[in-house]
Amino acid sequence: MRTGKITIAAASIACILALTGCDKLKSRDQLNQGVLAFKNAKYSEAVDHFKQAIALDESNPYARLYLATAYMSQWIPGAESPENTEMANKARDEFNKVLEKNPNEPTAIASLASLSYNEASSLPPDKKLEKLDEAAKWYKRLIEVDPKNKEAYYSLGVIAWAKWYPQDMLARANAHMKPEDPGPLKDKKVKEELKAQYGPIIDEGMANLNKALEIDPKYEDAMSYLNLLIREKADLLDSPEEYKEQVKIADGWIQKALDTKKEKAAEAAAHGNGITAETAK
Repeated sequence: MRTGKITIAAASIACILALTGCDKLKSRDQLNQGVLAFKNAKYSEAVDHFKQAIALDESNPYARLYLATAYMSQWIPGAESPENTEMANKARDEFNKVLEKNPNEPTAIASLASLSYNEASSLPPDKKLEKLDEAAKWYKRLIEVDPKNKEAYYSLGVIAWAKWYPQDMLARANAHMKPEDPGPLKDKKVKEELKAQYGPIIDEGMANLNKALEIDPKYEDAMSYLNLLIREKADLLDSPEEYKEQVKIADGWIQKALDTKKEKAAEAAAHGNGITAETAK
């Protein structure tokens, strides 16, 4: 009798394991179907497949990440309909669930950072700053996970510019300075207040852009934003001579960005024609 009970128990366990293995296979199949639908931009269909993949196998490491990405792909930044807001919220919820199981998942962190940054674009100034701070928090977390992520450093530089640029333009407008008028800002009191509030933000932004360029010296987008921050920080300087010197440095960065873009285009064209460094000799 004892042997019979053990045999029955073993058979039951084997059956459960077989069913579990079957569910894992079905989950994988649903995942593959979802990926195919996603690649064909059939996002609603992809969502259904990814949901089924999760239901069949909660441990599937990719299904929830793909589900979150499918929701995010249906979200339109700036559109204010309840349906659109719901897509953003669903994407955020699913990415956070991914991080509950794997706190260092870089795609989920980068996606949450991007989501926050893009949400900021259509918000009023006070809410916009909150969202930019939220995005910066995620990009800093991404750097902790991936210290060589040049896009994270670049994005922090862009966020610094997004915070400073409207304030610089407002101060110029209040001082009746045209966009093309040379700086520095005319109102010394306003200039000192802005320097105290935004000087550290600008400096940190430039430091992050320089870090991105350390990782990739041909990162022309980082060069372009470094040009902008240097150029606009010049409005906080004390003398026209200092201002001109910084504008000259900014001009150097924008020229370097243009040269780098041309160089990359030439390299891509040469590669497309089958020309390599060896064949060019």
